[in-house]
Amino acid sequence: MHRIVARLALAKTPCLSYRKTVAKTSVGLIIAPLHRSLSVPFPDLKKWRACHVPSRALSTLGSHHDTVYALSTANGKAGIAVIRISGPSCIQIYHKLCPHKKAPKPRYAAVRTIFLPGTQESEILDSAALVLYFPGPQTVTGEDVLELHVHGGNATVKAVLSAIPKCTHDGNIRYAEPGEFTRRAFMNDRLDLAQVEALSEMLAAETEQQRRAAVRGSSGSLGRTYEGWRRRLLEARAEMEALIDFQEDQHFDESPASLVGSVSQQVREILRSIEVHEMASQRAELLRNGIQVALLGPPNAGKSSFMNQIVGREASIVSRESGTTRDIIEANLDIRGYLCTFADTAGFRTATTSGAINATHSETIIGAVEEEGIRRARAKAVQSDVIIVLASVEERPAGGHEIRYDTETLKLAAACQQRLVLINKIDAVPEADLRPLVHRFQEDVLKKIPGLENIDPTPISCKDARNQGSDKQDPGRVRLVADQLVLAFQNMTSLPTSLQDLHGVTERQRQLLVQCRNSLEEYFEATGNVAEEDQEAAYNIDLSMAAEHLRYAAACLGRITGRGEAGDVEEILGVIFEKFCVGK
Repeated sequence: MHRIVARLALAKTPCLSYRKTVAKTSVGLIIAPLHRSLSVPFPDLKKWRACHVPSRALSTLGSHHDTVYALSTANGKAGIAVIRISGPSCIQIYHKLCPHKKAPKPRYAAVRTIFLPGTQESEILDSAALVLYFPGPQTVTGEDVLELHVHGGNATVKAVLSAIPKCTHDGNIRYAEPGEFTRRAFMNDRLDLAQVEALSEMLAAETEQQRRAAVRGSSGSLGRTYEGWRRRLLEARAEMEALIDFQEDQHFDESPASLVGSVSQQVREILRSIEVHEMASQRAELLRNGIQVALLGPPNAGKSSFMNQIVGREASIVSRESGTTRDIIEANLDIRGYLCTFADTAGFRTATTSGAINATHSETIIGAVEEEGIRRARAKAVQSDVIIVLASVEERPAGGHEIRYDTETLKLAAACQQRLVLINKIDAVPEADLRPLVHRFQEDVLKKIPGLENIDPTPISCKDARNQGSDKQDPGRVRLVADQLVLAFQNMTSLPTSLQDLHGVTERQRQLLVQCRNSLEEYFEATGNVAEEDQEAAYNIDLSMAAEHLRYAAACLGRITGRGEAGDVEEILGVIFEKFCVGK
């Protein structure tokens, strides 16, 4: 028993190096393994849940024997309002609200008149409500569920909600807490934590791509994958602990070296899969949180005009005066299902600014405010996922035209994986004169900057884009830039068809996968690369420490799905369900 307590205490230690030190220095207590039978998962899921889910997990929400109810549709006037009731008193509530009426056939809708309980059918709350009854456990919560589809007027909804707790006198009917229906679904094994998080993401989705990612995560495949990894690690750990406990008493078909080699092969396969999931989570986070797009360029290149055209409103001040944008101006936008944030930044006015007005700029002293704006623009560019650099066609003092640009902004774009280079104000020159300018800019400037050698600049005209009366399909070519952005977004977020479900990997899951990977890498530090024929080296392996790393890795996977020996289930649930609304 002492070994069990000590091992559980060690499991809660967050520092991996500390766990390793304690395990090595506490030979008689910590590293003595548990009996093998304790390592094998419960075959009966209900027995497992009773042993591994803390009984206090629902303490903040009252007894799980209570019947809860809530308005599941939005507040306010509507054609229909749905009131959901879940718990053992559903039938009792139905008979109180609809006396002398037989309960509807399970999963079939029936029209009923709802009365105020205790009024002998003299006070009608709703004369034509739709009632559905779903007997557990094959329901959304795993319990009996009763749904009342009543007329959506505020007074009607309030009257029905007020009548429900009057249906019993034992006080076991109460209004649901935020997310309690989904929480009961989790506690009754209708959903795992990965599916719960996907449901939360679906409720919060604002764009088409966010919705698609949430739907893929709600399939349950992620939870099954992580549970499969966890069980493989538990089985491997059980084999190692059995070898530790009984190697002097019993004969094993496998030698220690063969056993370690077999376990190590499984660990390598899981590590490779974890790397794929970590990569996918980064792409999924771009869909959830939005893609950051920074607009860079010299003053008066047309950054603000371009941003206004993209977002479809006057988000930035447009003026012929240079340097009107001093701070970062951001605007959120849904571009064909992708959430992105455009940042209009201060114009770069440095020694690297080249073009027709460079002489004028060199004589101008950059003030402290403008200098701070440039610093912020530079910092924003480093943090962005996509950088759009604008250059512009300007007149030369001596006659003719040339392209004005800033070298520093081009170098910042070259360091970004996704970038576009735009040449604005092409309306200032005839098309015959524009082509040589673009070619010269590409040969003399872009090809000399590492990372931009093969990029093709896109000529645009924000002035033409503002011309609503144009008969051109894409005046100013701004729509073409939007197409290029969507292509860049797809490259940043897309996954192969076989990995589409990995769009459901959340940041919380990624962090736990990192912890799992760290423990599995420490397992290899403990075992080394022992060949199967090297029996002597195998006997020198600290099998207890190796088994401990496997246990901690399995616990990390258990916290992803809410299964296993994770002792912080209640804390995890609190973080996840605080995002839910009442009635879900």
